[in-house]
This record gives sequence, structure tokens and C-alpha cells, in this order.
Amino acid sequence: MRFLPGQNPTTDLTYSDVFLVPSRSDVGSRFDVDLATTDGTGTTIPVVVANMTAVAGRRMSETVARRGGITILPQDVPADVVADVVASVKAKDPVIETPVTVGPHDTVHTALSLIGKRAHGAVVVVDDGRPVGIVSETDWEDVDRFTQVHQVMSADPRVIDAATLDGRGTAGLEAAFDELARARLKLAPVTRDGRLVGVLTRRGALRSSVYAPALDDSGRLRVGAAVGINGDVAGKARALLEAGVDVLVVDTAHGHQERMVAALEAVRSVDPQVPVVAGNVVTADGVRDLVAAGADIVKVGVGPGAMCTTRMMTAVGRPQFSAVRECAAAARELGTHVWADGGVRHPRDVALALAAGASQVMIGSWFAGTHESPGDLHVDGNGRMYKESFGMASARAVAARTAGHGSAFDRARKALYEEGISASRIYLDRDRPGVEDLIDEITSGLRSSCTYAGARSLAEFAERALVGVQSAAGYEEGRPLPAGW
Repeated sequence: MRFLPGQNPTTDLTYSDVFLVPSRSDVGSRFDVDLATTDGTGTTIPVVVANMTAVAGRRMSETVARRGGITILPQDVPADVVADVVASVKAKDPVIETPVTVGPHDTVHTALSLIGKRAHGAVVVVDDGRPVGIVSETDWEDVDRFTQVHQVMSADPRVIDAATLDGRGTAGLEAAFDELARARLKLAPVTRDGRLVGVLTRRGALRSSVYAPALDDSGRLRVGAAVGINGDVAGKARALLEAGVDVLVVDTAHGHQERMVAALEAVRSVDPQVPVVAGNVVTADGVRDLVAAGADIVKVGVGPGAMCTTRMMTAVGRPQFSAVRECAAAARELGTHVWADGGVRHPRDVALALAAGASQVMIGSWFAGTHESPGDLHVDGNGRMYKESFGMASARAVAARTAGHGSAFDRARKALYEEGISASRIYLDRDRPGVEDLIDEITSGLRSSCTYAGARSLAEFAERALVGVQSAAGYEEGRPLPAGW
């Protein structure tokens, strides 16, 4: 990237401080832009779900991988649970979505407790493995919550035979979409030999024709996991690799320290055959030291996250756009890559991080308020749905991470110090309640950014991007006004 002529910033910049300038372009369509990454992780869109307990889990992992990104499971998840989650994600279909199911004699209350687990807004009623009905949110209006679902379900639902999708690519998806559209259905159960294997939504069929899933060499969905820098790092890394993770992230808030170097050496001692990511840092020196210690990719970002209080507590950190730009330049000289971790609030910020040279953008709190994030769905006094989120350096996260380690006194002492928010309500966007909705928004904006820059790939985008510096008023001018202003 380059700055506008005459602009040579003398201060560090955030994403809000800068903007992209259109250039002459011969890219005729957003769909002419290839968003696949080249950092060895196998993703087809540059989106990584951060290893936050309130964000990254089983549902998030499979859903994001189906659309081309990858999720990093948190370091405080026990190894046996990680292995179970990885196996579950690997077993999921790259096209057919996972259903929410109940039995005919389960109650409406049970269905209500499950429907928020997926964004497609329906529960499939299954008897002996076969779909016998569908229950949607409108079916239980004014119904006693202990009513059995067979009394309110739409019986004998239209189904799609999985054989009509197998190996047929866009043609099979288009036919399925047309079938659902003609029947005025948003989704239908998918069966193989009469038994339920998943669901297909109209929007899901469209998405599968646009996105390429992130698949490993065996054609299974990709998923990563994090390991900390304390304890038996080699043993933990070995367990994650044996579980089948596709990316290994060595993670701590302050990545430019001796214990991180030692942890990377420990990870390299088990000869991982997957990309190793390490961080976080905000300087070129930090990148060079972690690459020298064995990192293939370095995470950049100290303090920009929505749940992080590091900068206000310690004054440590760096404005994210400048941090990414400097670190990406250093990584490029070494033949490696950086991930921009934190600080993105809008699709424009993702585009700016990639323009600055990041190979991917790590997103946390933005994805916390979705159906696919872990945790229960709550409703506030005004009827708005939300989920709870918290920072990974908060007292809550530290307590979970240190449970079972050391004495109660030592754990209590550690909990005195926190650099993150322990409880925050992240509201679901009424128009974009699922993580796929947010991915649509992000990739749509990013594809358009690339066409404005005249770039057909992310590498071209980082090379051709023209960036300007703006005032706070300039940023405000670009914000849409409320309807009816």
C-alpha cells in the first residue's frame, strides 16, 4: 500500500484515522475477486475467529469453516474437549447445515431452548432418525410451553435428497434453491436413504454457491486451537496435533517475551506439520524475534479489542493500523505473514487491515453476538436478544484458565489483576443475527474494496491500495445517517 501524495504520517494511526482512495480498475464484478489467503492455513476468506471462550466453539467452528474461514479454539478448553470438538467439526458436511432436532414427544419448552443454537430458526422433529415435522418460532405462539411438539409441528415436511446435491456443485444448489422458492419454504430437511443428515436453507444454498469451504487434505472442515506459554507446552501442543487441529496458535497477551520464545521452541520440538501462529506483538522487532523462534505467522495487536482494557490500565499498546503495517512489512521481508488481531468494528476495518498487509483478520467480540457463539441466548426487558461476552485477560477468564492449578490463595492473587472486561452484553443484530450474516457483510465490503483498488486478489489489494489520512470529522462524514434525518 501507499499513502496519498504529500501525506507522510508522523503519528501512529488507527483504522478510523485512514481511508481507501479509489483507483483506476478493470475489475468488473465483486465475484471476480479471489479472497483466498496465501499464508498456508487453507482458508478461502481472510477471517479468523478469535480464541475467546465466549466466541469460539463447536457451532462457530463448523459454520465459519463452511464459509471459508477458520476458528481457533481457546487455550483454556481441556484437551479431551478440544479433541471432541475437532472430531465433531471434521465430521460435518461442507454444504449441508447441521440441524437442531427434537423428538415428537419433547415439549415446546425443549424446542424453545434449542432453537437459538442455530441461525436458521427451525427445529426438525425426528422419529427413529427420520424427519416427521418442522417447528418454527411462529408455531408455538400462544401455546403452553409443556405442549408436545407433535401437536404444533408442520407434519410431513418437504425434504431434499442428499443425492441431488452430491457432486453437482452449483447446479444442484440452484435446483434445490428453486425447489424451496417454488414451495415458499425457507429451509427443508436433507435426507440420505430417508434418514436426516441436515438441513438446507435457501440462503445456505446461495452461500454455498459463493463461498468455498476451508477444507483439509481429506476434504474435511478446518479448525485450529490455541496453547498458552506456561506449563507443559510441548505436551499440550502434541495433544492438539493428535486431535487433528489444522492450525496451532501459541497465544499470550505479551508475545514479545522470553517465555514465548521458549514456548515456540517447545512447540517446534514436536515437529508440527501445520502452520504455527504466535503473538501478540506490535513491532517489527517482535515479528523478527518470533519468526526466528519458529513462528510461521505472527499475531499483531495489543489493546484494540472491545473486551480489552490493557491500554487504559497500563498505557501499553499501539494504534492498530500502524502496528499491522509495520509488522506486515517485517514479516514480508522474512517470507512470513501476520494476522491483524482486534480493533475491527466494521467491514471497512477488515479491508484496511488487509490493505496494511495482514494475511487475515482475527475477529472476536463482533462475532460474540451471534447464534453460533457459545453460551445461552438471553432476552432483556425490552425483548432484545443478547449473549454475554468477556475478555480473555479478565478476572473471569483468568479464574477459568487457572482452575485446578496451584492453591486457592495463588489463584485468588492472580484474579486481583485483570486487563479485560469480565461481563458484557453483546446484542444480536436483528438483521444479522448469525455469523454467516456478518461474514456476508464483511466479504461484500471487502470485495468492493478490492474492485475500487483494481485488485483481483488479496495480494494485489495490499500492493495497489491507496490510503489517505483523515480527521475525526472526515470519519464521521462517512457514517450513514439514521433513517428519517
